[in-house]
Amino acid sequence: MTRYGSFPGSRPRRLRTTPVMRRMVAETRLHPADLILPAFVREGIDAPVEIGSMPGVLQHTRDSLKKAAAEAVEAGVSAIMLFGVPLEEKKDAAGTVGTDADGILQVALRDVRAEVGDDLVVMSDLCLDEFTDHGHCGVLDDQGRVDNDATLERYAEMAQVQADAGAHVVGPSGMMDGQIGVVRDALDQIGREDVGVLAYAVKYSSAFFGPFREAVASSLRGDRKTYQQDPANARDALRELALDLEEGADMVMVKPAGPYLDILAKVAEASDVPVAAYQISGEYAMIEAAAQRGWIDRDQAIMESLTGIKRAGAGMILTYWATEVARRLA
Repeated sequence: MTRYGSFPGSRPRRLRTTPVMRRMVAETRLHPADLILPAFVREGIDAPVEIGSMPGVLQHTRDSLKKAAAEAVEAGVSAIMLFGVPLEEKKDAAGTVGTDADGILQVALRDVRAEVGDDLVVMSDLCLDEFTDHGHCGVLDDQGRVDNDATLERYAEMAQVQADAGAHVVGPSGMMDGQIGVVRDALDQIGREDVGVLAYAVKYSSAFFGPFREAVASSLRGDRKTYQQDPANARDALRELALDLEEGADMVMVKPAGPYLDILAKVAEASDVPVAAYQISGEYAMIEAAAQRGWIDRDQAIMESLTGIKRAGAGMILTYWATEVARRLA
């Protein structure tokens, strides 16, 4: 081969020569402390139930949930986000079981706190969709529309009940206008200034939520496009972020993560509080399904997807692989 002077003058490949070299110069690093485990607990079952569209993810019993929480602590995961799945016959139009002190989510919160104490940050999903017979994230008016302000009253009660049950952090996820301010005020009114609020500040109306509907046995009729964000819009996300910060959010979230890395980067740049991203059920299901068919390398795809979310600006990542990945990183 003929050489022309010192061409090529720059050789970036020198920094890719060995695994240790690549590790040394890596700009983005995942750590177990970055990870939050979403977990489902289902009322009325005596053994865990695998979710068909999410291979490896379970609807837990109370006992298996406690075991999963303890395993997360051992692996170095920072937090667990709990979702409750009540008996179908307990659902009603107002999601009453969501504010029942003996409802499945509140019982699970007490169980997990008793099991792990403060060794794991225990978070609770603060939304009505798991508990309503219509599957929407709020109460409906007489025309079947989600009533924003009536829903806020329910969220205030939920926040107080979840705090009393042991939540370190509540996660209002319904995308109602004003929800963060109402939840913060409700917590402060009962002297729970210590309970944090993780705002689902940016939550898009996404097709990637599909498997989650199975996970929580959703009763949804219709869609959530009147309150979740339009995937076409970016400025809207920054407006929602600004409002949630003004209302007192301690942390903010972008959901989904993978299809919205551009939004995540914008939020991370604009936010003065910690930023989380939720790698949701559809993102998980696609990788697992492709890997089962031998189309991709499962482990590499998982790590690449999470590294991309971290690189885009997430300080915390909710992922169903949290415990598995934490063990691998350790």
